[in-house]
Amino acid sequence: MGDWNLLGKLLESAQEHSTVVGKVWLTVLFIFRILVLGTAAEKVWGDEQSGFTCDTKQPGCQNVCYDKTFPISHIRFWVMQIIFVSTPTLIYLGHILHLVRMEEKEKQKEKDLAKKAPVKDDRGHVRLHGVLLRTYVFNIIFKTLFEVAFIVAQYFLYGFELKPMYTCNRAPCPNVVNCYISRPTEKTIFILFMLAVACISLLLNLVEMYHLGFTKCHQGLQMCLLVHWISHLLNTATHTHTHTHTHTRIH
Repeated sequence: MGDWNLLGKLLESAQEHSTVVGKVWLTVLFIFRILVLGTAAEKVWGDEQSGFTCDTKQPGCQNVCYDKTFPISHIRFWVMQIIFVSTPTLIYLGHILHLVRMEEKEKQKEKDLAKKAPVKDDRGHVRLHGVLLRTYVFNIIFKTLFEVAFIVAQYFLYGFELKPMYTCNRAPCPNVVNCYISRPTEKTIFILFMLAVACISLLLNLVEMYHLGFTKCHQGLQMCLLVHWISHLLNTATHTHTHTHTHTRIH
């Protein structure tokens, strides 16, 4: 499997500009997906093709039966899944870097510095508002869609359990042959583990969307209450001033 260092560094940079739930999601991605896939999965599936045997000596039969049983290797499938679910986060990171670069150029030119809020606060954290907030929300939505798509695809490709024996009748097999895989129970446990981690990541995405929606709605409600309170004070002050002025004119 390829080197994960570059992807890890990029996602680590994105972690600094994520919400609390987003940081938990990235931690799950690092430890329970990338680390486990890089250290344990290759050893479990190292004999995936060499340990696949069929009870026939017909040339080519074992290869076509293996292709039918495993249309794509589990390892390659999970690598694709990690890359796809990480891509929206990398796009979000690229958007942050673009905004920071544009802000630095604007500071150098000294244009409209007082009118625009900076991208980062005093602690160096990104302010999630406006177009950046929309990018972050789209990032979560696409991660959720990719996660669901890969879970469904895995189910239709080979399910969530490996059987000790598979039957095959593809040409050039002379008849229906039985094929066997090595360590099916161990591989099934690993498949269920990766499925559980994917479901946890999916749940974290849904929690983060709810958290962002609740937070922004709460801030909007507070703003509405503040505006209503200020408007009430102004109306009260205006009414009092008008009443006093009218009373003075009568006297």
